[in-house]
Amino acid sequence: MILPIVAYGDPVLKKMGKDITKEYPNLNELIENMYETMDGAFGVGLAAPQIGLPIRLFIVDTSPFAEDDVWTPEEQKELKEFKRTFINAKITKEEGDEWAFNEGCLSIPDVREDVFRQPIITIEYLDENFEKQVETFDGLIARVIQHEYDHIEGILFTDKLSVLKKRLIKGKLTNISKGKISVDYRMRFPNQKKKR
Repeated sequence: MILPIVAYGDPVLKKMGKDITKEYPNLNELIENMYETMDGAFGVGLAAPQIGLPIRLFIVDTSPFAEDDVWTPEEQKELKEFKRTFINAKITKEEGDEWAFNEGCLSIPDVREDVFRQPIITIEYLDENFEKQVETFDGLIARVIQHEYDHIEGILFTDKLSVLKKRLIKGKLTNISKGKISVDYRMRFPNQKKKR
């Protein structure tokens, strides 16, 4: 089932996500719905806060990036095959020189900005079977994970922009929160005027 994606301005996007247990209600169905929602919106990642749930759960599928010929054949293969579910994740290490990449977010449509992040991360998480994993990722996969991880920490990519950049996009962000934007996927806007 495709769920509505919560737009910028909703308080749930600023909440620190809570850990969940195996007994979380309808967890498998929720994960399935999240993948369907992400695919329907042509996203590469989706975090539970983006569908209104303040829990530590996010998914990543970098296959759409594999079409891009800026990557080497090895990188394309890796991007094409990378699809993961992260539960109760904790990034334990970030290393390397920061690099910029133009990021966007399904909760903040039509806003793309360069964000600086470190290229290598080590992350501990539980997979969909609640088995503990500890892995190190780099490059674009690391970046997508960092972006989604920020969501469960209550951080948006716009929080990482300079004061000037934030000022320049303020009007756009206000319009997004009011639903004054056209998107081709279901969204829920926090400050939309109710139709009479």
